Amino acid sequence: QVQLVESGGGLVQAGGSLRLSCAASGRTFSSSAMAWFRQAPGKEREFVATINWSGSSTDYADSVKGRFTISRVNAKNTVYLQMNSLKPEDTAVYYCAGRPGYGSPSVRRGEYTYWGQGTQVTVSS
Repeated sequence: QVQLVESGGGLVQAGGSLRLSCAASGRTFSSSAMAWFRQAPGKEREFVATINWSGSSTDYADSVKGRFTISRVNAKNTVYLQMNSLKPEDTAVYYCAGRPGYGSPSVRRGEYTYWGQGTQVTVSS
């Protein structure tokens, strides 16, 4: 069983930056594709970014390309989301997700097995 715990959320002004972290327990992290999703009030959970097990391949939602960067340190069982040039529309609960077994990175939330509890990001205008 893998547990994911997000941290780093908070309140920031538009144009500011935040770095989210997702710490994983269990032995499957280093073989798992990881992703970040977000959910704003009244909206469905949407894909933000994903990274493969080695960190050599990443993908981003068009809305965050050029502003957000996903990365991972397998030795620390941690995946990160660096968020720059934040906009009010980035306000949401951000969730970390994992797909074990050397699965390919995916934009589809249904393909992820493990989920964290989420961390709130609020961007004020």
